[in-house]
Amino acid sequence: MTQTTIQMSDVIYNASTQCFEALVTVNKGQSAVKYPCAIEAPITMSFEDAAKGLSKQALRRNKSKNSLYSQIRNRAPHLRAVRPRFDPRVWLAQLGFSSSDQAA
Repeated sequence: MTQTTIQMSDVIYNASTQCFEALVTVNKGQSAVKYPCAIEAPITMSFEDAAKGLSKQALRRNKSKNSLYSQIRNRAPHLRAVRPRFDPRVWLAQLGFSSSDQAA
């Protein structure tokens, strides 16, 4: 069984909508899913209570899979093929020009 961890970033209070808003990341095993969450609450609500509400909303959205989210997968970078370095002298020699051919 994989353990689920929650991380919140950019927690703000939006006074125009009277909501706490945050970007909540739910980590499960090898993938991380981010949800934009908002809960209606007065500005006097404690940060701990707001964090509980935001994390509960993110877990609910993660369980339903019917909401807007962003997913990040941990992947190993692809190795690029290594090309030999371009040397113009070698290239010109392959074309038939020698170093004895001097420009006038």
